[in-house]
Formats: sequence, structure tokens, C-alpha cells
Amino acid sequence: MKNKILFTFILFTYALGYSQRETSWADLAKVTYTDKFFPAYDEYFLYPEFSGSVKDLEGKQITVTGYFLNIDPNGKLLILSKGPMSSCFFCGQGGPETAIELQFVTPPKFKTDQVVSITGILKLNKDEVEHFNYIITDCSGLLLK
Repeated sequence: MKNKILFTFILFTYALGYSQRETSWADLAKVTYTDKFFPAYDEYFLYPEFSGSVKDLEGKQITVTGYFLNIDPNGKLLILSKGPMSSCFFCGQGGPETAIELQFVTPPKFKTDQVVSITGILKLNKDEVEHFNYIITDCSGLLLK
């Protein structure tokens, strides 16, 4: 009986350690910024310093719920936003931590401002100014509303 209990406990602990994690926007807000000069662009950009709890998410499968934004007419830049298009990061509401670049396996047919749940692998980006600070790769999505 003890072996069964021990085996069940180990199996449960293993499953928790490797399952996807529901990540909130509050989790992703644990980042600070400094201005950093990028000579290639002759400009200063906000340079992120991710907290330990955010760094722990890197390379792991996470799920985040937010507003889907397609801001590129060619559909090549897809974003998950904490708020709808009218109050997104680009419109002056919130910072870079309120938007995530999405790199889908198969691009979805979502429309701008639909509420979706996105699951994929989190990548943290500090130095590639052509991309967002948060990127979810190999992602898939589920329409919620």
C-alpha cells in the first residue's frame, strides 16, 4: 500500500512539473526597463530585465489569454495583447509587457479583438529589437469569445 501511495505521489509531482502553465498578465508584468542604445539603429530602446519568476518560464509551455491582434496586412505579425486594439501597447496603454508576439505552427483564422487562449513555448527576447520582448513559439490558439 505504501508503494502505491509513493508511486501516485511521484507520478502526480512529475505531471505537475511538466504540464503547461496558465500564465497571467500579472506574471509577465514582472519586468523592468532601462534605456539602451543600439548602434545599428542609432536609437535608444527599452531594454528589459526580466524577474526570476519570468526567467523561470522561458522555454516552458505556457497558456495566456488575451486579445488577438493582426496588425500586419500580410498577416505576418500576430500579437496577443492584454487589451483590445483600441487600448493596446501601440496606442499608449501599457508597456511592452502587455503584448506578446505569436509564432504559430499553422496561422489561425482569428479576427482582431477576439478573446483567445494561446498555448506555446515562451521565448524571452532582450536584444532583437525587431521582435517583441515576449514571443510564444510553436503556438496554437483557442477562440474563447
